[in-house]
Amino acid sequence: MHQQTMRRITTAAGAITLALATGAAQAADLATLLKDKGVITAEEYRQVTGAAPARSLPELLRAKGILTDADLTALGPQQHQTPQTTQAATAPPPTTTGQASARYLPGKGFTFTSADRAFRMSVGGRLQARYSLTDQQDTAKSPNVSKWELKRMKFWLSGYAYTKELTYLVQTDLTQGGSSKLLEHAYLNYRPIPELQLLAGQTKVPFGRQWLNSSGSQEFVDRSTASDMFRPGFDTGAKLHGDLFKSLLTYEIGGYGGGGQSTTRSSNKNAMAARITVNPFGPMPYSEGDLAQSSSPKLSLGADYYMNTLAATYNATSKADTLEANNVYLAGSSGWLGKGMGLFTTNENIDVKSFSVDTAFKWQGFSLQGEYLAGEADGRSSGKKLRAAGWYLQSGYFILPRTVELALRYSYVDPNRDQSGDLQSDTQGAISWYLNRHNLKLQADVTNSHIQHGSKPSTDDLLYRLQAQVLF
Repeated sequence: MHQQTMRRITTAAGAITLALATGAAQAADLATLLKDKGVITAEEYRQVTGAAPARSLPELLRAKGILTDADLTALGPQQHQTPQTTQAATAPPPTTTGQASARYLPGKGFTFTSADRAFRMSVGGRLQARYSLTDQQDTAKSPNVSKWELKRMKFWLSGYAYTKELTYLVQTDLTQGGSSKLLEHAYLNYRPIPELQLLAGQTKVPFGRQWLNSSGSQEFVDRSTASDMFRPGFDTGAKLHGDLFKSLLTYEIGGYGGGGQSTTRSSNKNAMAARITVNPFGPMPYSEGDLAQSSSPKLSLGADYYMNTLAATYNATSKADTLEANNVYLAGSSGWLGKGMGLFTTNENIDVKSFSVDTAFKWQGFSLQGEYLAGEADGRSSGKKLRAAGWYLQSGYFILPRTVELALRYSYVDPNRDQSGDLQSDTQGAISWYLNRHNLKLQADVTNSHIQHGSKPSTDDLLYRLQAQVLF
């Protein structure tokens, strides 16, 4: 075991030396890789990649015994000194404000830093172009559909202001132009210490691992039906969150307006969400698949809770309640609550509660992830109850390390557990070709969707999808 460890360190040292010698941009990418693999901690990562690094990456690796003094000498002072030291050695006497800087990193966009290092802004974007073909089993009722679409076109501004502890993110999806879903993220986050942070603004409600995974970091062309039906979506509010014991434990707890994405309401009926994760082998980023080819096992266990109250008005035409104006995804036409609103037939407030548990595992190119989700809606006046449940399990493996991945997934949803004949189950297979990690990739998947239609015969529809993604 000791010999294997020494071989890994020796090999890593050689690769590190070569990568650092090629330039600062590669060094920044290398620091991210080393953090993901557990070679350096999150705190050490911040020390070497901040606006004013406490020390350089080679110096850190020398202190950890991975590089030697001879390695540092071979790299030269331009590589192993901190930016402040290098500037002092090669530039005229520094001023008190220094110099503004700009750089570009693939997948991160253009980053601009003020001369006094008090402000930083990164500008980037992501484009997903998709083709889909739906082969309907009941073509007499629903003909086959072929569709080309720009699924997502996102732009973001992120960075910090006045202090590195005050960060911000503004993100839009231009494919939603003209609708209330144009603005996704718009928040400030204050981070005095990693263990205690405060975020205020609009962001994702912390419920469900796959929902919190970016749509740009999925193993399949898109998320599972189970995840989509139960996610609350975006909302405006504030949350406390933090990483405890070097990210072995993370937590999020927040209060929200309850109206959903870009929707405000004046009401004493608000929403609350909480999430906790346990990472026994160290931090695991929210990204599907083991693209980093983890040399040691990574495991994460999570649990979520969400509650909200929505006002409903009886609609005599549809003979069902209609919810107040909202952009809560689970209450929409594709969500478990929206699909079951026919159960409620009186003017009343409906209390919504959702629960979920999840797990994810990664090791040497193999990944396994799953969630169980449940929801309950209670009519305060009628006493009627709607119960829903769903789950998915997926697994992937890189047949060509960091390049080609195969994945399988099964998703199951019961939108009304007290009613028969409404189940939906999806069986999916996918292949992904990573040309430059998630920054540039091609994905294809095929789905057999088995849907029950009450007393009518069930159908099995086939969905074929091909998608190209680029981050810039």
